[in-house]
Amino acid sequence: MRPISIAFRTVLLILFAGFLALPVLAVLASWLPWGQGDGQAGQILREMAATVLPRYAGTTLWLALLVAMGAAIVGTCTAAAVTLFDFPGRRTFEWLLLLPLAMPAYVTAYAYTDFLQFSGPLQVSLRNTFGLEGRLLPEIRSLGGAVWVFIFSLYPYVYLLARTALGERAAHLMEAARLLGAPLPRRIRAVALPLARPAVAAGVALVLMETLADFGVSSYFGIQTFTTGIYKAWLSMDNRLAAAQLATMLLVVVMLLLHLEQRAQQRMRFATGGGRAGSAEAQPLALRGLRRWLAWAICALPVLMGFVAPVAFMLRPLAADWSALPWERFMEWAWHSVRLGGITAALAVLAALMLAFALRRRPDPVTRGVVRLASLGYAVPGAVIVVGLLLPVGWLQTMVPHWGVGALVTATSFGIVWAYLVRFCAVALQSVNSGYARIPASLDDSARMLGVGSVGLMSRVHWPLLKRSTAAAALLVFVDVMKELPATMVLRPFNSDTLAVVAYQLARDERLGEAALPSLALVAVGLVPVILLSRTLRSR
Repeated sequence: MRPISIAFRTVLLILFAGFLALPVLAVLASWLPWGQGDGQAGQILREMAATVLPRYAGTTLWLALLVAMGAAIVGTCTAAAVTLFDFPGRRTFEWLLLLPLAMPAYVTAYAYTDFLQFSGPLQVSLRNTFGLEGRLLPEIRSLGGAVWVFIFSLYPYVYLLARTALGERAAHLMEAARLLGAPLPRRIRAVALPLARPAVAAGVALVLMETLADFGVSSYFGIQTFTTGIYKAWLSMDNRLAAAQLATMLLVVVMLLLHLEQRAQQRMRFATGGGRAGSAEAQPLALRGLRRWLAWAICALPVLMGFVAPVAFMLRPLAADWSALPWERFMEWAWHSVRLGGITAALAVLAALMLAFALRRRPDPVTRGVVRLASLGYAVPGAVIVVGLLLPVGWLQTMVPHWGVGALVTATSFGIVWAYLVRFCAVALQSVNSGYARIPASLDDSARMLGVGSVGLMSRVHWPLLKRSTAAAALLVFVDVMKELPATMVLRPFNSDTLAVVAYQLARDERLGEAALPSLALVAVGLVPVILLSRTLRSR
């Protein structure tokens, strides 16, 4: 490759890195003297520390601890049940336990609120039946309600990783421990749990990142977390510096969780012994009697709480009166969601293909750095991306108002697609990289010996082998964009509401029956990658 081509390629990669890194860099710059505008960063931080910051920190800490404990218990128990034991229906539960992945957490919150609130059908029925008065159930819009919603919406992250870790070696090693005379409780405690611990840690880190990045559940339940505080500081208090500094604190915590998750993933390697986990002498232990019923309960409860019950709660208002639903505008909301999802998916896949191809052709430090930077985007909460985009846009609009940068970012689809790319480019890149991992490097060497250039190598060798990976990447990005709420709510163009935004607005206005239609549409879209994931795991 000629030096001019190498320099041009390096410049393009650096520009793309800057494009993806701008939101994070802008948020971090809020602590610098030249990024403070009025030089009041220290004063604002002291005011927040004396008023709202302790509440934000305390609520977020309690929420994170309780959700982490609950998701770890539910995910580990379900993974152990379907991996280590055999009972009727085990194969069915293996994919049923993935269904809550299709439910956005805020949709689950709307469903439970509609059914369990004071004026909901359950409490009304109990009061009418037994002649009772007042509130009969705890308030669902509370920290406990949010913990419940997050646990049964996010436990599949732990379940997936723990199931993979246990499925590789656990049955064989537990059979060896049984032959050595170890009873079942000791085999679980001394063999299964140590095998699953790194996977559970990685899954819990993913659960915590999703919990910290959430806006829909926390805002709807009125919980004062860092994410809701960021939006309140920006939109209600009109204090962009306070919002940026709160976003920085949240970003630091998320980056720490990402580091812990990566370390846990690196520890998920075990020495392979002789024999196969699927051999006849290492089959899952067959359960009978009370233990079989216990396994059924362990597996059925998360599916019921995380998917079946919320869907049934949302179907109730639809079945009661179809004519009262906003069918006229539903297609408009769906079109806006599909349009933004399609544009972002196409651009994210294109960027992922270019980055993965550049890394394969020339894995120098610049390329590796850009790819690593793009991979961090999924860990950045939507609230942080919004603040990071609007800070430099606001500064540039003030400095050169005739450029119209503010209108370009906030009045068109450019700003929201930019935020989506920063957030979800990592999803496409991970899928494309997994496809490249299955292409032998010898194919590249053979193509070069035959005189094939870079364009021919991509179009004639790599692309035919990457079609399935790129299709999966596009689907995952599309679904994530459809469900994204915080960035969409702030950056969407005027009169371009999406299904996620409409569902949130209707639920916030206590029009939960109308919110059921867009919410169920999001669930239906989310089912597609869950079904594909389930088929992939079963084929393996």
